[in-house]
Amino acid sequence: MTERGRENLTKQDEAVPRFAGFVWTCEPGAVRMKPDLNVAVTSVKDAANDGPHPMRRLAVQFLLAWTLFLGGCAHYPLNAPLARAAPEAGYRFNNLSHANNSDSLFVVLAFSGGGTRAAALSYGVLEELAKTEIVWEGERRRLLDEVDLISSVSGGSFTAAYYALYGDRIFCDFESSFLKRNVQGRLLALYSSPVNWVRLASPKFSRIDMAAEYYDRLLFGRHTFHDLLAQGRRPFLMINATDMSLGSRFEFTQDQFDLLCSDLSSFPLGRAVAASSAFPILLSPLTLRNYAGSCDSPEPDWIKSALSDASASMRRRNQALEARAYLDSTNRPFIHLLDGGLADDLGLRGPLEGIVTRENAGRGMPWFQVDQIRKVVLVVVNASVAPDEGVDRREKSPGLREVAEAAGRVPISRYSFETVELFKETVEKWQREINQRRQSTHAPASAASGSGAGKSLLDELQFYPIEVNFDALSDETERKFFKKLPTSFKLPPETVDRLRAVAARLLRQSENYQRLLRDLNR
Repeated sequence: MTERGRENLTKQDEAVPRFAGFVWTCEPGAVRMKPDLNVAVTSVKDAANDGPHPMRRLAVQFLLAWTLFLGGCAHYPLNAPLARAAPEAGYRFNNLSHANNSDSLFVVLAFSGGGTRAAALSYGVLEELAKTEIVWEGERRRLLDEVDLISSVSGGSFTAAYYALYGDRIFCDFESSFLKRNVQGRLLALYSSPVNWVRLASPKFSRIDMAAEYYDRLLFGRHTFHDLLAQGRRPFLMINATDMSLGSRFEFTQDQFDLLCSDLSSFPLGRAVAASSAFPILLSPLTLRNYAGSCDSPEPDWIKSALSDASASMRRRNQALEARAYLDSTNRPFIHLLDGGLADDLGLRGPLEGIVTRENAGRGMPWFQVDQIRKVVLVVVNASVAPDEGVDRREKSPGLREVAEAAGRVPISRYSFETVELFKETVEKWQREINQRRQSTHAPASAASGSGAGKSLLDELQFYPIEVNFDALSDETERKFFKKLPTSFKLPPETVDRLRAVAARLLRQSENYQRLLRDLNR
């Protein structure tokens, strides 16, 4: 800069009143004093070159305080209150069209947790279902088109939500947009960036909120559950998280949000997926506001019935007590949600409870209210892995990290095992009841099923429980490879491809899947 330029710049600066890192700004009707960013930045440089200066230090300190103050204003997006209770409105199973989906064939997919490993495995199952043509009720269609419900947790929720929102587009760009992207590295970069420290300094904005924003930018384009409802087509999406206080499953459906007097329609899909995958410590809980009591919504009849019926099962009573806990907004004004895998790492409990407690219509799972049902297909995509046995080969006591990982992994693995066993036992019980009914022409319909389902349910209903699980791999080397994969959001592209391929193979080799295809194409 020339000497004359410096003189002109000095004269311009002198025309603006300044004082120790502040600048007066003359605005219409007001004169304000704001932090002078130029002086503050210059002060930092001068302090490094010329040594400390009291006024310069003051300017830097003020700028820091001002920045932290602005960061303290950051707030997570609030879930919207529900102005008036409308039991028939909102994102519910019955509000989705089934024009291209037959009621007689009911297909449910359950996608487990497990980071990118789970997302890729569930994606491979979708690919195989899309390639499988069936002839049902005289019409030729893909088996994927018959999917009525997808229940998911954690890593599986990314695949489930993307397919529910975009349909077949998932086969065009999900691979490059998510499966083969270093999502974990990007999240860490966001958390460690000084630009974001200001927002993260706020007590009302945390890592999970930043992750939700990233997921929206990366995958969901700020779409909400209203957009799923507006599409009006199945599958119905059930994203599951875990209530931190109750330890119970929390599903992102309007039936669940009714208990909070909250409107799910405006809730972003990215936030629901973030809650479902908010593993403790790595990510903070996602917070919802509880507006219960503000929308003139009476206690659901199914809760009253379960708690007043002496013959109700303990499972049903427990569900009612958990649901009633949300109605107390005085003691529970906020609901904090963690990774859905903590309550159910398979994404299977929701559909299973919907069948087992089929009198519980208030939960939005009208499984056996459709008289035309003839076949129920339940595909569980289980991406669970083997425990780390390395610590058992060392005398040295496991470290804090290993203990923390085991504390989270062991209960989840045991609970998942029990869920699968309950699933199998329940289906076997139903099949026995149906067989007994077929052998007895005099037994009333309600005695065999516990519901007034009628002939279509008792005389024709068939179940096809299918599990896609690494344990079904016969090759020990291959099985160990998949069961040792990490639970993270970063996998090599070739590993993603192997997961997709093995998912399709495991589905095809399932005996019940083969039986299903034979029965459908008769």
